[in-house]
Amino acid sequence: MSSVRLEDSIGRQEERLDFAAVAPLRGLAALLDHSDSAWRAGEAPPLGHWLYFLPRAPQSEIGEDGHPRRGDFLPPVALPRRMWAGGRLTFHVPIRIGEAIRRRSSIAGVEAKTGRSGEMVFVKVLHEISTNAGLAVSEEQEIVYRAAPQPGEASPPARPAPPDMSWSRAVDVDSVLLFRYSALTFNGHRIHYDRDYCRDVENYPGLVVHGPLSATLMVDLFLCHHPGARIRSFRFRAHRPLFDTNPFTVAGLARPNGAAMWIADHEGHMAMSAELEA
Repeated sequence: MSSVRLEDSIGRQEERLDFAAVAPLRGLAALLDHSDSAWRAGEAPPLGHWLYFLPRAPQSEIGEDGHPRRGDFLPPVALPRRMWAGGRLTFHVPIRIGEAIRRRSSIAGVEAKTGRSGEMVFVKVLHEISTNAGLAVSEEQEIVYRAAPQPGEASPPARPAPPDMSWSRAVDVDSVLLFRYSALTFNGHRIHYDRDYCRDVENYPGLVVHGPLSATLMVDLFLCHHPGARIRSFRFRAHRPLFDTNPFTVAGLARPNGAAMWIADHEGHMAMSAELEA
């Protein structure tokens, strides 16, 4: 693998079609333990588009980590660890249940860096999700690829979560919750369900909580306290991984026209932070 090949991926595009089916949304509501949802009637909730346009790679094209092999749309980064580092989303018009949706995606950037944990590659992906009413969601995803862990490798630096909050929810995460979210999003990444792989290959202490699930929990907490709210934008950043070995806390602090949101691990360290505008 050369940097030239990775840079050649910039500008690569793909387009997918789907429709906003109600069944995945019902699955998400069950996962979030909702009997009466705080979502707007007849619409997919914010971040609900993550339940559509799912990758359907044939089994023969699945890599060792459980993801589709790289090099089709995403660049062929050889580093083994792959996770979402963050994202920025703007919500323009609602996605109505049952309507056709289209996603245009492009690789906007590929950047190699070297940090304390070794070699890293950051890939920026842009998505535009549209309906017959026009552009519904603009999304920028940042995916990070990391080198294999070294024995005794230190954890990312800890940052304390804010002490003040307007709302919070304790999440007693377990393997069943992670399995159900993987099934809902057709995510075969083994870090979310294969404990032996997590321990022996990627050197994690437990199953890894999905980044999109963490982001969804933050948005859902806000909506539970603002039923039917129209969210205009949401941006989030991952700081430390969460595992099924300990519970964590989703929290938010009300601000004019929105909120600061975050997730704290069992030691009170910031695992993910976000800014929400409504």
